[in-house]
Amino acid sequence: MDHAVELDGLIERMIEKYVSSNRAAKVLRALLEEAGVGFYPVADHLTLRTLDIDRRAEEFTRLGYGYSETIEYEDWYAKVYRKVGYPALFVDQAYSDERGRTSIIPAWVNTFGDQVFHHVAVRVEDIELAMERLKAKGVAFTGQIVGARGGQLRQIFTVPEVVDGQPFSVLELAERHRGYQGFSPPQADSLMKSTLVR
Repeated sequence: MDHAVELDGLIERMIEKYVSSNRAAKVLRALLEEAGVGFYPVADHLTLRTLDIDRRAEEFTRLGYGYSETIEYEDWYAKVYRKVGYPALFVDQAYSDERGRTSIIPAWVNTFGDQVFHHVAVRVEDIELAMERLKAKGVAFTGQIVGARGGQLRQIFTVPEVVDGQPFSVLELAERHRGYQGFSPPQADSLMKSTLVR
């Protein structure tokens, strides 16, 4: 089978599974389908949580994704993989030593596994306008927009879907400027902490 066809199918199936269990993503997909756009074309990046980044990424690297960068945080880290024409793949895990003791990632993976997206980020032109329109459809957001107005990257998560009392998945809105394709460690850490159910 052609790797591109296989990769398209893999991502489409995983996005469909993600959308089917995330109310905010369902609302957005309905709006995008009404305009004839669809959900997948606006995907900015796809995020997996795991206990072993290199092992989990193999499914995607076998199909043409390549390692791009590692981003480190206080109690977790992520590796970013890219393939031209596809959304970036952001795979995160807790550190396996004492530093990872406080990370929320292992408990999430032990509950939900590493075969589903924790979140999909969709790229928006105006994050405030997108939030306003989604709020009008009943979508709630957690915390504040992370990133300065006019900055190269602004992001926000929806309130997590809760499964069996545990926060499961979120939808991320990402507003990018000046061709910036990267990730900001302080922003990603703030977003991670915004999904804690208190």
